[in-house]
Amino acid sequence: MTSDSETEGWRSWHDASEPIRLGVSSCLLGELVRFDGGHQRDRFVTDVLGPWVEWVPVCPEVEVGMPTPRPTIHIEEDERGEQLVAPSTGENFTEAMTAYSKRRVGELEAEGLDGYVLKKNSPSCGLSRISVYKNGKRAHRGGVGLFAASLIANSPLLPIEEEGRLNDPGLRESFIEQILCRNRWRLAVKRGLTRKRLLDFHTAHKLILFSHNESASRRLGRLLGEMSKTPDEALFARYELDFHMCLRSKMTRKRHTNVLQHAMGHLKQFLDSKAKQEILTTIEDFRQGLLPLIVPLTLLKFNMNQYSVDYLRGQLYFDPHPKELMLRNHC
Repeated sequence: MTSDSETEGWRSWHDASEPIRLGVSSCLLGELVRFDGGHQRDRFVTDVLGPWVEWVPVCPEVEVGMPTPRPTIHIEEDERGEQLVAPSTGENFTEAMTAYSKRRVGELEAEGLDGYVLKKNSPSCGLSRISVYKNGKRAHRGGVGLFAASLIANSPLLPIEEEGRLNDPGLRESFIEQILCRNRWRLAVKRGLTRKRLLDFHTAHKLILFSHNESASRRLGRLLGEMSKTPDEALFARYELDFHMCLRSKMTRKRHTNVLQHAMGHLKQFLDSKAKQEILTTIEDFRQGLLPLIVPLTLLKFNMNQYSVDYLRGQLYFDPHPKELMLRNHC
């Protein structure tokens, strides 16, 4: 019998020479850069995710020249649009922050980032629902931090999340899966893409893509099926765009169930009726929310290794990220 460790998992697609690199708001790492001279260390960021990634810390306020500690800043709306101001002093940092953000985002793009973790509720780094003031009173919570807005606009394929949203198990798994997939893609490009290597890359990611968006996954399959019609450069660029956009679709129990049932189809010829029923029952219990995803996955992995089902053993879906993160124990 073949052990789980012999399956083609995420480690075989990564290289220590091209580490998973994430931009991060410096305060989340425990750096004393907050307006009050403190920090907002996030233990998931530092203690759980930290061992698997290389951080690129950024604090827009400090890097733009604001002191620590410093007066509170917020976004204020007036006839000029949204302004980044310090109400207690009247200082306006909009122009400086805009220029800084454009330059810094360009520098970060050259760093080869695989994702970014931003500080929630920050007028510079907040990804969404930032308070916007008008005439000294909060008008709405539809703002985006100035640095975050520049990052989003200039790095449209970069996986970006706030630390608060990473408390949600589904969003957490989706973000980590995206950054790992982006790292694998960067490594594939660095090693030199060919049509054969692109096909191998796609084959290994088929069920991951299927679990995010079946129709988008099939479009990628059609793109590769007709790739003789497309020059290399255009093919690789189109695949990269569609690959990352597919991963942005939210994984759901229904989509995971479809993948599990698809995998079961490759196993059923090897199983007796009792073994089939056991697996089908765990898949149904998962679909109904009675079991976490790790349970049917474990049964499927045991059997695909026992019977050496090469197609399934080559699918990153069954081992997409470090098991120490326990992402599929909670979904």
